[in-house]
Amino acid sequence: MELKHAERLRGTVFIPGDKSISHRAIMFGAISEGTTEITNFLQGADCLSTISCFRKMGIPIENEQGRVTVHGKGLHGLLAPSDILDVGNSGTTARLISGILAGQAFSCELNGDASIQKRPMKRILEPLSAMGANVKSIKDNGCAPLAFASARLHGIPYQSPVSSAQVKSCILLAGLYADGTTSVTEPVISRNHTELMLSAFGAEISSNGTTVSILPHPKLRGLQIEVPGDISSAAYFIAAGLLVKDSEILIKNVGVNPTRDGIITVAKEMGANIVIQNKRTVSGEPVCDLLVKSSDLHKTTISGSLIPALIDEIPIIAVMAAFAEGKTIIKDAAELKVKESDRIFTTSENLRRMGAAVRPTEDGMVIEGNPDSLYHADFESYGDHRIAMSFAVAALALNGTSTVHGAECVEISYPEFYGDLAKLTGVSSFNK
Repeated sequence: MELKHAERLRGTVFIPGDKSISHRAIMFGAISEGTTEITNFLQGADCLSTISCFRKMGIPIENEQGRVTVHGKGLHGLLAPSDILDVGNSGTTARLISGILAGQAFSCELNGDASIQKRPMKRILEPLSAMGANVKSIKDNGCAPLAFASARLHGIPYQSPVSSAQVKSCILLAGLYADGTTSVTEPVISRNHTELMLSAFGAEISSNGTTVSILPHPKLRGLQIEVPGDISSAAYFIAAGLLVKDSEILIKNVGVNPTRDGIITVAKEMGANIVIQNKRTVSGEPVCDLLVKSSDLHKTTISGSLIPALIDEIPIIAVMAAFAEGKTIIKDAAELKVKESDRIFTTSENLRRMGAAVRPTEDGMVIEGNPDSLYHADFESYGDHRIAMSFAVAALALNGTSTVHGAECVEISYPEFYGDLAKLTGVSSFNK
């Protein structure tokens, strides 16, 4: 995709549905009794993989005109699939559905694309095995493909070494099928969409500090769910509005769950002009509109308990840091290495291509901001949607014409991304 320097960005963007919440709505609806209706569902490839997996297990799911209807069959209503459950590129699908599969009375296999087959699954295999699950890595390398067989699960207290909503959610979902209370304690609270939504479906779930506990065998009931806009998708427009001179963007329908809104905190710490408007609650989640105006940014340090609230946004924050004045330090973010790509490497490499001074570290990076030293570049997505979108935004703020190679990977989470971005520049589309 070719992207030219933008003189200004003006207009309104309606953010597509939150990916994390869209996944969970399908899964929880499938194991509930009755119908779950989902509006503003994210029609990205990852979420469609979740639909495909549950259809293979006998759950009727209709997906028409932006509305998804899940005809749930209850906690024990899933059927043995006749084919491998293919999660595509979706780590969320792989890890969360594993918690559900661990409690089933049938055998099955789960696999995904080349990226999924490299992503660490040992972090869920160990606690699931401690609960009595019959699950293994088929290649014995701690990664997919995974094989599941029938087992009786036991409730356990689990001390997670990482703050990961995917790990936490996997264990809590397995806890639905256990013989007693299951709890997960994290170093820092990760995103809490599972806790909020499972509770709304009827699960007996409670939180105390960084510990979440769930009781087994609840009677889950179908719901009507309106999915808020994905703040991870909004992050690119926040950055674009800040970095491109003479810009003003109204970003509508943004989910601002406090376990996810670290991008707003960091942007304001860097001097961003962001106004929160029309704050409201949608299906139990806080939502607002964001008015973003171009701003002169300065350095910051990002670390500690803030990292889980913005882990997916670090590549675009790194782009912002390159245009900011001073040295920005990102640390405590080793989790970046095990995303769709090693985002410490892929972000640093693309920053270097545009002339930024960046030093990757074991758990983050150090970026010497200097907007006057930056120039247009050929960027590589490395098949990672968040890398592609981050450097598409960078391209608009750089002089000349830049190219993002492998740009199509944005289909995973935001199929309309380039079209929405192009409209803000005053053109209908970018050149491919």
